[in-house]
Amino acid sequence: MINSREPNKLIEEKSPYLLQHAYNPVNWYPWGEEAFKKAKQEDKTIFLSIGYSTCHWCHVMERESFEDQEVADVLNENFISIKVDREERPDIDHIYMTVCQALTGHGGWPLTIIMTSEQKPFYAGTYFPKSGRMGMIGILDILARVITMWNNNKKAVILSSEELFGNMQSYFLTVNNKKENLTEEVIHDTYEWLTTAFEQSYGGFSQAPKFPSPHQLCFLLRYYYMTGEKNSLDMVEKTLQGMYEGGIFDHIGFGFSRYSTDKRWLVPHFEKMLYDNALLAIAYLEVYQVTGKEVYASITRKIFKYILRDMTSPEGGFYSAEDADSEGEEGKFYLWTPSEIIDILGEKDGNMFCQYYDISEKGNFEGQNIPNRIHANTFGMENEVITSLRDKILSYREKRVHPHKDDKILISWNGLMIAAMAIGGRILKDETYTAAAEKAVQFIFNKMIREDGRLLARYRENEANYPAYAEDYANLIWGLIEMYQVTYKPYYLKQAIKMQNQMTAFLWDNDGGFYLYGKDSEQLITRPKELYDGAIPSGNSVAALNLLRLARITGNTAFEQQAEQQLKAFGSIVKQNAASYTFFLIAVMFATQPTKEIVINGERCNRETHEMIQALHSKFLPNTVSVLYSDDLEGGEIANIVPSVKAQKAVDDKTTAYICENFSCQSPVTDMKQFEQMLQ
Repeated sequence: MINSREPNKLIEEKSPYLLQHAYNPVNWYPWGEEAFKKAKQEDKTIFLSIGYSTCHWCHVMERESFEDQEVADVLNENFISIKVDREERPDIDHIYMTVCQALTGHGGWPLTIIMTSEQKPFYAGTYFPKSGRMGMIGILDILARVITMWNNNKKAVILSSEELFGNMQSYFLTVNNKKENLTEEVIHDTYEWLTTAFEQSYGGFSQAPKFPSPHQLCFLLRYYYMTGEKNSLDMVEKTLQGMYEGGIFDHIGFGFSRYSTDKRWLVPHFEKMLYDNALLAIAYLEVYQVTGKEVYASITRKIFKYILRDMTSPEGGFYSAEDADSEGEEGKFYLWTPSEIIDILGEKDGNMFCQYYDISEKGNFEGQNIPNRIHANTFGMENEVITSLRDKILSYREKRVHPHKDDKILISWNGLMIAAMAIGGRILKDETYTAAAEKAVQFIFNKMIREDGRLLARYRENEANYPAYAEDYANLIWGLIEMYQVTYKPYYLKQAIKMQNQMTAFLWDNDGGFYLYGKDSEQLITRPKELYDGAIPSGNSVAALNLLRLARITGNTAFEQQAEQQLKAFGSIVKQNAASYTFFLIAVMFATQPTKEIVINGERCNRETHEMIQALHSKFLPNTVSVLYSDDLEGGEIANIVPSVKAQKAVDDKTTAYICENFSCQSPVTDMKQFEQMLQ
C-alpha cells in the first residue's frame, strides 16, 4: 500500500523500527546532532521514544498516539521528537532505561523520555495511551504539563534535570572503590535463593510473568557439577520441561517466544527473539549432556530447525526477531480452532491432533487455542504420526500472513547463536550446525568489519554501522571460542584473541571491567558499564568467562590477570544481589574451581584422534578446555599461539592426550579407556 503522507526524517534510516515510523505525522528525527542543534536553536525540550520493531506495546502506542494528528500537532509545535531503536543503540537505551527504572521503579518498551537539549532527562515512563484511562495518565496530559512547566518555570526544569543526572551517576558506575573477591559462599547463597524462588508446579523462578532466564539454568547445571546436589538438576529439568510443554514453545513451527504471561508457560508474549532461542538451545544441550535424555536433544534440534528455516539470511547471518502481531492482532498467526484443524486433517486425524495439543472448542486464549502439552501425563517426543500431521498444519500455517521479521543482523545476538550452533555441532555430532555457525562467522568478518579493522554492531541492506558494544565483542568471542572447541581450526582461536585484544583496546577501564561503548564511539552524557544478567548475560559477565577460558587455552596469564581484576572490581556489587548476576557467577565458578586443560596430539584424520575428541565432546565438562596439536601446518599455527604444546609429544607415534589440572600435568595417555576415566 502506498502511503499518502510525506515521510519524516526516519525514511533514510536502515532500522526496521525507525522505518515503521517514517510515515507518522510526528516529525521524527533519528538520534543525532541535527535534532539536538534544532532543540537548542528553538529552545525546545526533546521527546525521546525508544523501542524495537517487534515490540507489541510499541505498535499499540504508535497506533494510538504517533499516528494521531492531534498528538503529532502537540509534539511538532512544542518538542523535537527523536526515535531510537534500542537494538541498534543499546548505549542510549541503557542510560535512559536506567533513569526510568530509578524514577518509576520499573522499565520496559516503549520507553518514553522527556529531556533537555543537553540530553539530560527530567521525565520518564514507558507506554502511555493517548488520553488518560483506568488510572493511567495519557500522553496528551503529560505533554501539556511539560509545556506549562517549560514555559512558566524553565530554570526549575533545567535544575531538576541537572540534579537528576547528578544523582544518577552512582547507578552508572557499577564498579565502586571497594574491591572484593567472591568466594564459594556466594555461589551457595545464590543456589539457596534460586531454590527459594523456584516455582514448584511448572518450573521457573517467578509466578507470572515468567521469563526463560537460561543463564540461571546454566548456573544450576554447574552447581550440580560442582556439588552433586540433585535438586539443582531437578529445578533445571522441571523448568525446561515446563517451558517445552507450554505455549511459549511454538509446537507447530518450533522456536520459543519471549516470555509467558502466566505461571504455566501457556500464554506467551508471541514475539520470538534470536537471543532467547540461542541461550535456550545451550541450556537444553547442556542438560542433554548431563542426563543423556534424548528428548532434550530433540528439542534443541527443533530450535535449530526454526532458526535455519526462518531466521537465517542467504548470506549466513542470523536475523534478530519476529513480531508478536500479525494483521494488527497479537498472536493471530499462532492460534487455532478445532474446526480449522479438522478441515485440514480430516475428522479422525484432526480430533487426534486436537487432543494431543489441547485444542478445544472452549479455547485457552481469547476463544482460540495455543497448542500445548501441559495436559500430558508424560514428557517426551511425539510419535511419527503426530509429526506427520504437524507438518501438514505447518504447511497450512505458512499460507497465513506472517508476523513482521526484523531482518537486521546484530553481532551480539549472532555471537550467541554461533556459540549455540557450535555447541550443538559438538554435542549432537551434527556438522549441519557447525557449518551454519561457520557461515555466520564468515559473514561477520566479511561484512561487519570497518576498513580500519573495527568491529561494527549492526548490518542491514548492505550497510554495517555503529562501533561494536561490549556485548557484541563478548558474545562474538564466546562464539569463536566454541567454534575452536568443536573444529580445532586455529583460525577461530586467532580471531577470538584478536577480538579480545580489540575489545580491551576500545572498552577496557583500568579500574576493572568493560565500558558499554568504546572510547572511539559517540560520547553520551555518561559512559556506563553493564553488569546485570537480564534477558541476555551482560558483556562484562561473558567477557570474564572468555578471558578465563582464553587464559587456560593459551597459557597467556595476562588474560587471567585481566579477568581477576574484573571479578574483583565487580565483587562487592555482585554480592549485594548475586542472583541477578548468575552468568557472572559462572565465571567466578570457573575461576575458583579446578579446571582441566587437555592437549590432544594427533592427526586430525586419525581414527584414534577422532575417538578421543568424541569421548571428550560427549561429557559435560564446563571447566575444561582443549587444544588439538599435530606436526603439520595447523599444528605450527597452534604452537605459535600455545607454545607449550611443542613439548607435548606423541608417545610411540600414537594419538596422545595430556591432561593438566590445577597447574599440574598428569602422565600422557594413549589408551582410550584410561583417557575416559581421567575425564571423570
